[in-house]
This record gives sequence, C-alpha cells and structure tokens, in this order.
Amino acid sequence: MNKKVRHIISVFILCLAPFALHAQGISIKTGLEVLKERNFDILEGKRIGLITNQTGVDNNLKSTIDILHEAENVNLVALYAPEHGVRGDIYAGDIVKDMKDPKTGLPVYSLYGKTRKPTPEMLQDIDALVYDIQDIGCRSYTYISTMGLAMEAAAENDIEFIILDRPNPLGGNKIEGCIVEDKFITFVSQYKIPYIYGLTCGELALLLNEEQMTRKKCRLNIILMEGWKREMTYESTGLQWVPTSPHIPQAITALFYPASGIVGELGYLSIGVGYTLPFQMFAAEWISAEKLSENLNALSLSGVHFRPVYFKPFYSMGKGEALQGVQVHITNYEDAKLSEIQFYVMQEIAALYPDKAVFDNADRNRFSMFDAVCGSDSIRLKFSKNNRFEDIRDFWYKDVEAFKQLSSKYYLY
Repeated sequence: MNKKVRHIISVFILCLAPFALHAQGISIKTGLEVLKERNFDILEGKRIGLITNQTGVDNNLKSTIDILHEAENVNLVALYAPEHGVRGDIYAGDIVKDMKDPKTGLPVYSLYGKTRKPTPEMLQDIDALVYDIQDIGCRSYTYISTMGLAMEAAAENDIEFIILDRPNPLGGNKIEGCIVEDKFITFVSQYKIPYIYGLTCGELALLLNEEQMTRKKCRLNIILMEGWKREMTYESTGLQWVPTSPHIPQAITALFYPASGIVGELGYLSIGVGYTLPFQMFAAEWISAEKLSENLNALSLSGVHFRPVYFKPFYSMGKGEALQGVQVHITNYEDAKLSEIQFYVMQEIAALYPDKAVFDNADRNRFSMFDAVCGSDSIRLKFSKNNRFEDIRDFWYKDVEAFKQLSSKYYLY
C-alpha cells in the first residue's frame, strides 16, 4: 500500500470519527459522558468521594473509578460501596467490608455492612460525593436507598452531592404500585414512592430532596444525560448493559424483576433465579405447565403471553428438581402491567390447586419481607382472602395518579 492510499484511508477514518457513536447505535450520552466532555469542571479543586459499582462505566465500558482516578484535574480520595461492592464482586445480600481497592489503592467504605449511611468519619476528608450507579427503576432494588441515605449524610456534613444521571431501564412512563406506609419503610422500601416509579436517579434525587423525603436537604447537583427520552427502555439507548447484580445479567431482565420479585420473596415458587432466565419464570414440581399457561393466557392480559416450560434449576429454589411452569413473554411493553403478573400467577395457581394457595403454604417467617417489598401488609391480607387480584387492584393503584402529578414536577427530560 503506497503512502497516498494510506493517507486517503487515514483521512476517511478521521472523517467518520464524529459518527462513531451513531455507528455503534448509541443514541444518548450518560451523565458520565457529559462530565468527561466538560473536562470534569464541576469536580476541580474538590476532594471527591465516589459512590459507584461495576455499572459506573463510560460508553467504552471503562470504570468511573478509573476515569476519575486517572483524570489530572480530579482528586479522587475515597470510594463508597453499595450492595455487591464497588467492583460488583460481592454476592446478593452478603456483607460488604471496608477495604482498599486493589487497582487504585483507594480506601473503600462499606455502605452495606455495619452502616447503610456514610458516617462523619467516612466523610471527613470529602468536599463532594459523586453518585454513579445504574438503577433498574424498581423501589425494592437497594441502590436508590443507598443514594437517598448518602444524600442525607451529605446534607448533615455540608458536602455537595453530585449525580451522574443514567437511564431508567423501564423508561420514564411506567408507574405501578402503592406508596410505602410508615411502618413498612425499610432498606427495600426506603422512600414513599410507588413500586415502579418512572424516574431516573437524578429525577428521583430531586424529588426526595425537594419533597423532604430525606431528613435534611442537600446541595444537589445533577449532570444530565443528553438524548434520553421518557419512552426509552434501556435497549433503545444503544448502551451496553453491565449486570447491575448477579441476577440482572441483561437489560431485559430488569423488565421482569418487578413482574416476579415480590412473590419471589416468599421462596415458594421458583422465579427462574438459579436457572438461565432469572425473574422470567414461575414454576414448581406440582404445577402442570400446560394447565397454568392455558389459564393465564385465557385472562388475555395486555402485552403479555405465557409459555409452558420445563427445567431444573442449577441452584437456589428447586435446585436439581424437575420443575414445570410458565415463562413470561412481554409482547407489547407499553401495554404490559409488569407488577400485576405475579399476582395473576398466584391467582391462577390457587384456582388450579386450591390446597397450594401461596399464603396458605409459604413460610410465614417470610411474610414480613413480602410486606416490606409491597410497602404494606394490606396486599397480603386482602389477597389471601380469595386469592384474586381484583381484591387488591384498587389498593395497589390508589397512589399512582397522585404520584404522577407530583413526580412530573421533577422531570428533567
């Protein structure tokens, strides 16, 4: 190849560079990408603490930790670990310990161990806390609880709180579930928001801050995304998905988490955790896959179809047992009511197998977690009388319209 040809090829490649993101199918810029374009201006001259995990990456999948650590004009001094740790190497529910990050040597303070909220000692050398974690849009997923408690700590210690915003994988239009009642506020239902709340982390933080859902208002700064629209699910953003936790391996899994996660707390049915389709299945040894799928499809639920399945979980509920049940297929995401799916499954199981009704057979010691995730014990108490979703429908949706009006004041996109 002569020099002239090489020169022509080089010029051609340079001309294509501005279109690289488009060619990859990426249609948005995350808050991190915007911060990079601004050369980290908002962080200059400040001692930075970073709350993040494996999902904090740029469009080239480089960790936010490494990006800020390597930036010449950023003084990153500490890391703060949510559930699963800053590098995503801790199993669900396992205690995260204070440590040093092996790659950067930075101290890592656990927010999923002895405390869920940064202590004054953890923050004594910090001017600003940066939050960069991919959420999945469901109240019971613990990262937003970590965010809110860290906002409180920032306010109490006069520290700026900066959010690098990311997409809500469920989009910004789905809102389902009742508001959490006071006595059911826990780390899996930390704030009075619906089960599916239809906000990005930045929007949610703004709502928590302005509606006094945290104990003290913090100095909040949000680095907005560019190009994200409320109707977008994660797949339409073109971004690569990094597993937010071991059982959310793909972006599509986030759509199914609110469809089965509540009943999954009872440990009575396999919901696909321990198999290849976590949160997408409902199964047990005593279920007839054909009968259950037939009953569920007869309900003609909008945007949903049920397919009979047969499998053996590799671990967790039903390990090594031959199970039967249904796989949920979302055929029209816009029309599908995600959180209803598990209640209809419970309903049809009781209709087919009256002696197997969920609340008559599940471990009562797990009722408290079910109630905590629901945000109320009324769901369990009302449903268990007749095992019919219609008995809880009004209660489940009673707060949705009011929350839509409230939350729309904080839309940033």
